[in-house]
Amino acid sequence: MKLFVGIDVSSQDMKACVMNFEGEALTALTVDNNLTGASYLKDQIVKIAQSNSISEIQIGMEATSVYSWHPAMFFHEDESLKEFKTTVFTINPKLIKKFKESYVDLDKTDQVDAWIIADRLRFGRLPLTAVMQEQFIALQRLTRMRYHLVHNLTREKQYFLQHLFYKCSSFTTEVDSSVFGNAMLELFLEQYSLDEISSMDLQELANYLQDKGKNRFTDAECVAKSIQKAARSSYRLSKCVEDSIDLLLGTSIESIRSITKQIKELDKAIQKLLEGIPNTLQTIPGIGPVYTAGILAEIGQIDRFDNQASIAKYSGLTWSKHQSGKFQAEETKMIRSGNRFLRYYLVEAANSVQRNEPEFRAYYLKKYREVPKHQHKRALVLTARKLVRLVDALLRNDQVYTPRRKVNN
Repeated sequence: MKLFVGIDVSSQDMKACVMNFEGEALTALTVDNNLTGASYLKDQIVKIAQSNSISEIQIGMEATSVYSWHPAMFFHEDESLKEFKTTVFTINPKLIKKFKESYVDLDKTDQVDAWIIADRLRFGRLPLTAVMQEQFIALQRLTRMRYHLVHNLTREKQYFLQHLFYKCSSFTTEVDSSVFGNAMLELFLEQYSLDEISSMDLQELANYLQDKGKNRFTDAECVAKSIQKAARSSYRLSKCVEDSIDLLLGTSIESIRSITKQIKELDKAIQKLLEGIPNTLQTIPGIGPVYTAGILAEIGQIDRFDNQASIAKYSGLTWSKHQSGKFQAEETKMIRSGNRFLRYYLVEAANSVQRNEPEFRAYYLKKYREVPKHQHKRALVLTARKLVRLVDALLRNDQVYTPRRKVNN
């Protein structure tokens, strides 16, 4: 016998509905969304389970921002609930909304929502089986923060280049973007005017760049020439505007350095956590600790998923079918739901793998040549879908990656 508990979670309280296998609501109650309220709700669930000879409990709640995280972990880790083989689901709100549409006469209340969640649990066929173990939760917090910081860093660099255009309008056309780094930031942090940069001794400027760039330039003199050329051919600003732009450039530079430092600190913490999670993903050519951590943090323990197709659907790397009679659409769109963080790391990892692994490179090129437009985007997403199968096999079987054969491009 199974017991189904639907919980509608808000920042203030939790409205719960306890339902049996026949769809009968055994009780409905509201508790505060805190430790005391969750403990009381847990006791009531256990009492009902004991009095009805329940062998298994399923508890479900919508994934509502951060509000559902604490109660989900509380019910997942509670020892008394584990005796009833309790499984806790955090369900995509879209899934509940679509399910509710089949009940055309229901009112819109939180208590009804709890009943709908319980009935959805009873209906079964849920795409995700359980909340993640604590080490994956901890890793996920770190990798999602890193994701946030990396995107902030990209935006901050774009702001910097926008401000730089005002000061040196020819910079992006004359100077290779690959040399953007600490040396460039130091140069503009010094607030040299364009005339000062133009008249600076070439060797002195080259030595300055080499020193600030920690000897990473293969030809510092060539870079110095391109910077001076950009400075000479750029529009000149009035003193008032130039002072303002210099201030903005300095502010952007400090932001870039601050975010970069934070990312490095997160990388250390991620690496430390990753060492305690056995996996073989880094045996795949092109996948390092960053992609490994991002993928593991979103998948969690592999037995949460039935198979590789479940992971693909969870990440949004699945295409909807369009078929009617004998008609079968050749072009269909990817589903719009899915874990955007997992999809991001899988796609980025696939791009790295296809550059380093012959089999994936051949597959990418094959898909690239199949269509006349959006070649890279389409080929990359399909390569990511192929990567899902490999990731699932390595994690599920705890095996290292072994190339099947060499493939000629």
